[in-house]
Amino acid sequence: MKISALIILLLVFAAFSYFMAKQKITTAYRQRQQKTKILTLPKYFGYVAALCSLLPALIVMLLLQLIEEPYINSEISNYLTHYEHSSDNDLGLYLNEIKSADTADKVAALSAEKQQVYHRYHEIETTTKRTHTTIVLSIAVLFVIWGMRKINTDTPARKVFEKIIEGLLLLAASIAIMTTVGIVFSVLFESTRFFGEVPVLSFMLGTEWSPQTAIRADQVGSSAAFGAVPLFIGTMLISFIALLVSVPLGLMSAIYLSEYASHSVRSVAKPILEILAGIPTVVYGFFAALTVAPWIRGLGESIGLSVASESALAAGLVMGIMIIPFVSSLSDDVLSAVPQSLKEGSLGLGATHSETIIKVLIPAALPGIVGGVLLAASRAIGETMIVVMAAGLAANLTVNPLEAVTTVTVQIVTLLTGDQEFDSAKTLAAFALGLMLFVTTLVLNVIALHVVRKYREQYE
Repeated sequence: MKISALIILLLVFAAFSYFMAKQKITTAYRQRQQKTKILTLPKYFGYVAALCSLLPALIVMLLLQLIEEPYINSEISNYLTHYEHSSDNDLGLYLNEIKSADTADKVAALSAEKQQVYHRYHEIETTTKRTHTTIVLSIAVLFVIWGMRKINTDTPARKVFEKIIEGLLLLAASIAIMTTVGIVFSVLFESTRFFGEVPVLSFMLGTEWSPQTAIRADQVGSSAAFGAVPLFIGTMLISFIALLVSVPLGLMSAIYLSEYASHSVRSVAKPILEILAGIPTVVYGFFAALTVAPWIRGLGESIGLSVASESALAAGLVMGIMIIPFVSSLSDDVLSAVPQSLKEGSLGLGATHSETIIKVLIPAALPGIVGGVLLAASRAIGETMIVVMAAGLAANLTVNPLEAVTTVTVQIVTLLTGDQEFDSAKTLAAFALGLMLFVTTLVLNVIALHVVRKYREQYE
């Protein structure tokens, strides 16, 4: 049985368990000789019965799914006693060819030996799936029977239900945390392999980035250079230009919408402004490459400047437009959340509206504004498509916004594009770049947290 069909069947069975338990407790309440106050509603008994049938079955199904493929591969490998393979990769390719034969024509194209293995593979797969389905459904039935026997009018069903929900929420939080920990450790592990081949100082302080490596020593590019300084300079340059555009425009837009705009104007202008965040980045990339970059180049040539066809300025300007909603929306919310007493007190002391905004509202809302700017900065640092289409792939060590540069994220995508084996410094360099980018973002978070705490204590 397919996973989707099995899950639907479990949900139907859980719904049936819910109604059966609810009906059982409702009937028990009616048959009570002493009409005492009902402390637990029948629906909670139904919830407990439904969760008893659903959760253990889902957990067992997940565990069986994790071991299903390794088990089938192990059985097929044992079946292939006459097949001589020089490495696990050869056996993997052999099995992939068997598994990819999903049509009659592909099966007919296999050799007689492989057709025999193909039929054996499907026999094992069918038997395994049937066994898994039987086990999962049996677990669901057994737990429902156990739950129905345990449930009675004296059972604290509501407390049990709350404990189960609390456990599920804890599990969800743990999964999110463990996912983050797993990402960090996976990046650290691969970065350690990279730094085993390339010195850390040459990576962090090197000024030349040329990750292309040759297969043979006599080929051009056999001595690769992994200096990451040009990439981080390019990332910071484009992000700085983007923030120069987004922070003033976003903050002024938020001030206007929260303090000057009428309700009708605000109800129209704010949704339109937030649409910018929903436009796909590839559209921004087309706009930057086909409209902004040629315009900047023509403008520069008209005043005697040499502007590259792909420049950091074009990418930064368009990226700044893209992240305006991240600054304006959050700043608007925090400005509107400032206590009205601060504003009225300033106006009552004789300050003008503009003075109140500059000297009272903005300082009071600074933690939220810093959070919006940080979110915009993180979005700019992680952007890839606009940089590829408007700034290029050249790892130039320059702070001239009129020249072509590249960023860390673009190089990560470039290094991991296509079929790659994680045994060369070229591919492992992507993880080292990801680690450095993670550390940079962490430092920005720590600085922003310090600013937020400092000013929050002042105005609370």
